Amino acid sequence: MDFSNVQALVFDTYGTVVDWRGTMIAEGEALNIRKSLNVDWAAFAAEWKSHYRPAMDAVNADERPWTKVEAIYREKLEDMLPVYGLETLSAAEIDHLNRVWSRSLPWPDSRAGLKRMKSKFVLSTLSNGDFIWLAQMAKLGDLPWDCILCAENAKRYKPAPEIYEMAIELLGPAPDQVMLVACHNYDLKAARGHGMRTAFVPRSYEFGAGQKTDLNAEEDWDIVAENLEDLATRLEC
Repeated sequence: MDFSNVQALVFDTYGTVVDWRGTMIAEGEALNIRKSLNVDWAAFAAEWKSHYRPAMDAVNADERPWTKVEAIYREKLEDMLPVYGLETLSAAEIDHLNRVWSRSLPWPDSRAGLKRMKSKFVLSTLSNGDFIWLAQMAKLGDLPWDCILCAENAKRYKPAPEIYEMAIELLGPAPDQVMLVACHNYDLKAARGHGMRTAFVPRSYEFGAGQKTDLNAEEDWDIVAENLEDLATRLEC
């Protein structure tokens, strides 16, 4: 397939580029040791993440005003603290825990794959994460973005059309000049609906060994790659 028209690659970030769950569990287990806690951090991560989509859908439906992801996660965290025996954490420790999302570390193939693709394409995030969190993750993980685009720029969350239209307007301007790279089929389906090119990179352990979603491509995406280094090879980088 000819990808010569593509000039920019935009990346879903949480799950596709960074291992948010693995980072959270590792930090949580270290906190267990420091504070003599016994928190099941895999269960904690799953419950915390479950608040994410309903809150974003409410924003997209204008059922609640624009709300940053940091605030969305914080409201759920406050409810979870006593359930998981974390109510003794100080205010500073709670703030630090809520920002664990900004410290999500890259998958082993992410950095090398991105650096190869940067030689040929403009690289950007296209994430539901907050702008500052994405910038902090880039600095921490040495992720070579040329720019950061996210829901906060468009004041809508994926899969709302505004976020894809923003990427096309800024990086196209033709839709097929922009390719979305994602491990979530719903995201790629929305991008394809706006004429963007699509690349599926499955992350079969984003949600742990028992993951049941996004294990396989659900449509004939333009590229299905094993990881970001394989994607770079398929794009001749």
